[in-house]
Amino acid sequence: MSRWIAACAADDVDDEDVVPFRHEGRDYAIVRSPAGDFHAIDGHCTHERELLCDGLVLGSTIECPKHNGRFDYTSGEALGAPVLVGLRTYPARVQDGTVHIEID
Repeated sequence: MSRWIAACAADDVDDEDVVPFRHEGRDYAIVRSPAGDFHAIDGHCTHERELLCDGLVLGSTIECPKHNGRFDYTSGEALGAPVLVGLRTYPARVQDGTVHIEID
């Protein structure tokens, strides 16, 4: 059963930035697009499990800090070697200044 959980304050995430969120032993990354939309993805790169919260966000892409693997954070799609497996994405919304993500 899915549920919405509070992840962070919307003001904690700048445009084209990413912040970590940990819930029940699982890591997530909360990304804010240049347009101000929020997205939630798995917190680790699928290549070598590096934390994506230390990565670089440009446009709709997040780049892993270790081997520069890139993902489209809006869809989770892997954009080329060394990453070949995409990321799981989660619905995100803002309510009363707080970013919530839907997890199952």
